[in-house]
Amino acid sequence: MAYSLQRLTQWDRALCIRVNRVSGNRLARDTFRAVSWLGNGIFWYALILAMLLALGRDAVPAVAHMIGTGLVCTLLYKWLKHKTSRPRPYQVHCEIVCTTQPLDQFSFPSGHTLHAVAFSIIAIAYYPPLVWLLLPFSLLTASSRVVLGLHYPSDVLAGALAGTLIAGSVLVLI
Repeated sequence: MAYSLQRLTQWDRALCIRVNRVSGNRLARDTFRAVSWLGNGIFWYALILAMLLALGRDAVPAVAHMIGTGLVCTLLYKWLKHKTSRPRPYQVHCEIVCTTQPLDQFSFPSGHTLHAVAFSIIAIAYYPPLVWLLLPFSLLTASSRVVLGLHYPSDVLAGALAGTLIAGSVLVLI
């Protein structure tokens, strides 16, 4: 068991280093910084506003579920970050370069990914054509976290899994 965990940790670190090298390209770095900045909440607030403006009252159930899901996601990821206190990759490995300012201190899980996946699942459940916008944005958001040196791949996978479970639970409950 300890050997498997050690191998997983080595894989996580090696993949993080490899993906972070993308940030050495200025265009890629600037693109992922922009995606990450939008993923801070701006993209999701704009989507909610656009849904309300375009659909009026018909958008209220989807918006309410997105807001409720967002609150649950925020509570979970803040609790997990506090409990695990996992340092960010650039704080532990000198070969990983942080190319943007983190929003908080710890790495596990990726809150950007958690929210992106959860919001996407809820919005797409109500409006399936949004998949063409939300799937690429969520993938770029998740990728940006590793490219920018803020998260390990396992942080992103954990965020995606948690976002899926939370959104799935919300949809089952409606």
